[in-house]
Amino acid sequence: MENIESYLSEILEIPKEAVTQCSNFYGSTKVLKNQFLLKAGEVCNGTYFVEKGLLRMYSIDKNGKEHIIQFAPEKWLISDRSSLYFNEKSNYYIEAVEESEILVLTKDFFANINLEFPNTVENNDLLLQKHIRNLQNRVNSLLSDTAEERYMSFIKMYPDILLRVPQWMVASYLGITPESLSRVRKELARKNFQTS
Repeated sequence: MENIESYLSEILEIPKEAVTQCSNFYGSTKVLKNQFLLKAGEVCNGTYFVEKGLLRMYSIDKNGKEHIIQFAPEKWLISDRSSLYFNEKSNYYIEAVEESEILVLTKDFFANINLEFPNTVENNDLLLQKHIRNLQNRVNSLLSDTAEERYMSFIKMYPDILLRVPQWMVASYLGITPESLSRVRKELARKNFQTS
């Protein structure tokens, strides 16, 4: 459980000797490729920390088209917060893109951590604010950025995912067609070739 331990000690600043105490607040599971942790219509029962592997969260519109909201590679958290915290039926699917090792953090994981280690409150709050900022930036990007700008933002956010997912998933995340993504990549390659 190397990734969760480094997350707890480096990001939340829990003393290394106390990190093992946190295992009381999560369970571990292995999921196969294409296995679901959450389906639309279900209530989300935890936050998933990716120890190893890759997850994606997506919705399906009334025409049957998928819209990827988020990818979660190693050391990332993923959850449907509305469903988890307000006990609502989810509109999303969370699925393993690769065979993955997942830690399921309880609903009160961060509250328990804050009680046990009061020094983590500020770091937890900062993480939440960063998450909200990223969501706002993503919405703004989908509304106002060009496909090329969105693609460059994707590469910056997920630098190692391009080789791990099919092109249609990247296009779905960007809100464009796979054909448009091919054009964007060709145009970027052409520009880079001309400047080198």
